[in-house]
Amino acid sequence: MPDIDLATPDLATPQREPAGARPVPASRPGTSHTPTIDQDDPGTAGTGRADATGSPSSVPLLRIEGLGVSFLERGGIGRTRVLDGIELTVRPGEIVGIVGETGSGKTTLARAVAGLTPADRGQVRLDGEDILGLRTRARRRFRRGGAIQFVFQDPLRSLDPELTIGASIAEGMAIAGVGSRSERAERVAGALTLVGLDPAVAQRRPAQISGGQRQRASIARAVVADPRLLLCDEPVSALDASNRNHILILLDELRRRLSVGIVVISHDLSSLAGIADRVVVLYRGRVVEDGPIADVFAAPRHPYTALLIASAPDIHGRNRQAAAALRPAPAPGIPDPTTTTAATTTTASTAAGPTPGPRPDARDVGGCVFAHRCPFATVDCDTAPPRVEAPGRPAGSWISACHHDRTWRARLPAATTAAAAGTAAADTSAVRKETSL
Repeated sequence: MPDIDLATPDLATPQREPAGARPVPASRPGTSHTPTIDQDDPGTAGTGRADATGSPSSVPLLRIEGLGVSFLERGGIGRTRVLDGIELTVRPGEIVGIVGETGSGKTTLARAVAGLTPADRGQVRLDGEDILGLRTRARRRFRRGGAIQFVFQDPLRSLDPELTIGASIAEGMAIAGVGSRSERAERVAGALTLVGLDPAVAQRRPAQISGGQRQRASIARAVVADPRLLLCDEPVSALDASNRNHILILLDELRRRLSVGIVVISHDLSSLAGIADRVVVLYRGRVVEDGPIADVFAAPRHPYTALLIASAPDIHGRNRQAAAALRPAPAPGIPDPTTTTAATTTTASTAAGPTPGPRPDARDVGGCVFAHRCPFATVDCDTAPPRVEAPGRPAGSWISACHHDRTWRARLPAATTAAAAGTAAADTSAVRKETSL
């Protein structure tokens, strides 16, 4: 069966068709929002990096303030805090990447925003409305309105194998009582066309199409409701390299055409580097850094962000020494497996100066969540770090949560710092160039 993914001209080549060439879903009943496309410049309409000055556009679409989530522990005694004091904004037409190691709270954050996981505290505002404060009928009405849509990781499992693609896409509209059967079929065809699929795919079942087509169908199911915000949880991790690139380009295209805000959760830093405007770094349920993705990847301000970037897979091993320098010193008598020779270890230790080594976990007493793994931690880290603004940047544009955000880098070997920054900048530039083709 031919894969329509590779036959979509406007997504496979740099040339884009005229702005109004593809149909867009009709607006949600009872709302005034209608997808708009800038006829003069479809590549910049409503995006967070729209104008020539690079300044973000308009008022935030999504604003999260002080969000906290905890789960009841096994046995019903006590609670485990999963998210603590999350602050986050997403603007219309902006792609925000959320990264962090497994267990950092990325998926829980997305589920809390979508209302699938209850929050203990804080506010989640969409277009100024606190959606966490909605109750019973108001919450049901909001959910059926489709303003927030979820794109799941595995399209084969998220699509009902017994339903046709068209039935899966139209199911939400049918439950909400939107339009007649023929009107829903028309909107399904429009959504499939919008994501680069032949409308005939609506008659097939998930097992009858390729993995890339299934993920496009999942995205079509999300955009058919005319959402204001898309939450994408690892949307390309189940795909091969070719289809991964096509889906990333599709997300970039959708945010430009529909001015929809997109949150992408990913372990793949290179994938985010190609499409995201900003990146939010989570560690153990807290935001440790939030800023423009190119700047953060080139010169991270938090030690954990630097370690995460340096630990990313690299076939050339260019970041291996950088990652070793960002980890705490091993306990006495235990050799460090990340170093190659004793001479290398001695040189790095001398250049970096003495380090206090890993501290006890300070999370339970309100301290820095990364202190127990940070080679730069001091007694100051026993208290919660402030949200520090980047010098010379607009307020809120680049924030890190570290007591030593301006000093920790000076304690790294100079060669390690330069190599890590150069590699990150080169990788970011290369991936952005690749995903623009």
